[in-house]
Formats: sequence, structure tokens, C-alpha cells
Amino acid sequence: MTETRTPPSRRAALSALAGGLIALAGCASLVPREPVRVNLVGVEPLPGEGLEVRLALKLRVINPNEAALDFDGISVALDVRGKPFANGVSSERGSVPRFGEAVITVPVSVSALSLVRQAMGVASGGSNRLDYVLKGRLAGTAIGGVSFESRGEVDLPKGVAPL
Repeated sequence: MTETRTPPSRRAALSALAGGLIALAGCASLVPREPVRVNLVGVEPLPGEGLEVRLALKLRVINPNEAALDFDGISVALDVRGKPFANGVSSERGSVPRFGEAVITVPVSVSALSLVRQAMGVASGGSNRLDYVLKGRLAGTAIGGVSFESRGEVDLPKGVAPL
């Protein structure tokens, strides 16, 4: 039997070619992506315990990119009128299609103190408008996670206490 060996110069060329292909694949993942947009589209009550109020936040995630956004978990923090209000996480898995959207439900906890503080703020301020900031992170994406921030206002009907 005769054994064929690849000449050293050819091995070096093949190694360089393989390294170049790996580098190109890595650069493709660094293509700038538009930030995802997340809107608070609904709030529903959930059963709570003791002095805790539980809510289900419905979030519409909008992906303005050319590739689907796969995620494996989400965390959120909701501030109302500049004060911390609710926090929550979900291990929900899913995908937001390219140039598409998906609605994700995240359960959050609200302390009784936060509720009282917000009610007092609305009662003393005379305004039925609540401004909020929603911050969060979609975990497990191909790029290690996607953070988001959303701001908005909610108008309460006259005579209604906040959440």
C-alpha cells in the first residue's frame, strides 16, 4: 500500500481557507440589526398571594429585521410614574418571524406598597394619566440576548384608581 500525504503548502492553504470561511460566518452574525420594538398591549389580573398582586402583561414584540428572532425566556421591569411597579420573568420559548410580530404574556408581581403609592400619586396629582417605562430582555437569542425599552402613557377613566 502506498500512502498519499498532502503537501505542507496545500495543508496550509486548506487551513487558511477554512479559517476564512469561519471568520465570514462569524461576521455574518455581526450584521447590524434594527432594535426590536416592544409595546405593552394588555394587562390582565392573575391570582396572587397575601399582599401581592399578580398581573399578566401582554407584550407585542415587533421584529424589523431580515432574520427570525428565536428566544428562550424573557424578563421585564415596569416603572409607573417614575417609580418601580412590577417585575416578572417567563421561560416561554418562541420565535418572532422576520419582519413580523408576536404577542408574549409575562406574569409580573406588584407589591401592595407599589399599588398604594400609585393610588396616592393619582389621587394627589389630579391626573388620570399614567406614564410607564417597560424595560426587559429576550434571552437565548443567537446573539446572546436582546434588550428593549418601551415608554408610553395610559389614560385611566375618570374616578378609577390605577391598576
